Amino acid sequence: MFGLGYGSAMAVPEIISIAYEPDYRTDKIGRYADGQFFASITYAFPEGFRHGEGWEDAKRLYVVLHRFDADGRYIDSDIWYAGTWREQQQRPYGADSVLAQAEARLAELLDALPKREYQDIAIRPFRLTVDGVLFGLIIEQGHGENEDEDDWAELYPDHLGFCEPWDGEYST
Repeated sequence: MFGLGYGSAMAVPEIISIAYEPDYRTDKIGRYADGQFFASITYAFPEGFRHGEGWEDAKRLYVVLHRFDADGRYIDSDIWYAGTWREQQQRPYGADSVLAQAEARLAELLDALPKREYQDIAIRPFRLTVDGVLFGLIIEQGHGENEDEDDWAELYPDHLGFCEPWDGEYST
């Protein structure tokens, strides 16, 4: 075990496992006829946003569907803006609420995936920006013992963090 002393960090793998967890944050992931998918409804702030007055309008709800090939390579994303936190608070119930519209849109996107099965996935890092909001699985450093070492993968804007032992479990 040369070079693998106690406490040493494992390198970030090229392909990152994400565990399917029913009724929780990764309950809309799996495989379909053309590859793999990760879907969610998530609130997000634009990059660089500083909390203060007006945050209710800056906090936006998005419906997200990322598609990957069978080997975990990013193909594309369908990202749909549903509305703001303020709009959801003004109309919290009913079919015209921001959240209800987002849930309906997500159901449409998922229904369009042929042969969809919910299960664990394994994907490669990717990055894109929509409406000033960062989306993707981004490799980061400094979460472990060595601040200059890549040792973490963060799914944005969902804020799910993946690290060793790289078994698909995540931190929030």
